[in-house]
Amino acid sequence: MRKLLIGLLFAPAAAGVPAAPLKVVNVAAPAINCVFTTASPCTIGVHDTSADVPMSDGGTGRLQSRTFAGKAESPAAGLFAYEYRLNLTDTVGAVKIACIDWMTISFGPVANTLDYDHDQKPDQVFVVTSGGVGTIGLASAVQTADTIRFKFSKPVCDGAASGKGDSSFFWGLVSKSPPKDVTAILHETGGATHVVKARSPT
Repeated sequence: MRKLLIGLLFAPAAAGVPAAPLKVVNVAAPAINCVFTTASPCTIGVHDTSADVPMSDGGTGRLQSRTFAGKAESPAAGLFAYEYRLNLTDTVGAVKIACIDWMTISFGPVANTLDYDHDQKPDQVFVVTSGGVGTIGLASAVQTADTIRFKFSKPVCDGAASGKGDSSFFWGLVSKSPPKDVTAILHETGGATHVVKARSPT
């Protein structure tokens, strides 16, 4: 099952299904929450899950999935938000330093009607680069059929000691469909791949 899943995610795109870049914008917290609620001061309740990322150097990182629903009368009313964060902060390699450079996940249609950075233009992916945790953002997000590949702006690496590793910022996108348990593929710069539990609409 594991080999089959990896094969499907790495298989060439079906004929007639081009890869499409998604629009990625940087945002600040807690202002981004105002897209999803009209409550003051834009506080929202979230559901967090996390899964182990077994790095090839012996360390174990964490992939965090955060989901929540847009509240009534907010710009995102009736929609579902999905945020992700790769956390290798306390991941220590036993032999060498290992790094993750991209992640893929089956997601399906991405909502493209919301303005996350207040420039009066619709966006598709937001990265919380201020007001939250993490130091590494996204270089790109590209969708082929239902699968999205998120490439980090630089590799997210574990550390030589606890507390010395990297963490991505939270990044997020929105769907009309509620969350399900799925798996994501995380790719190391050395070529190793890891199948990790996550949440998405598909």
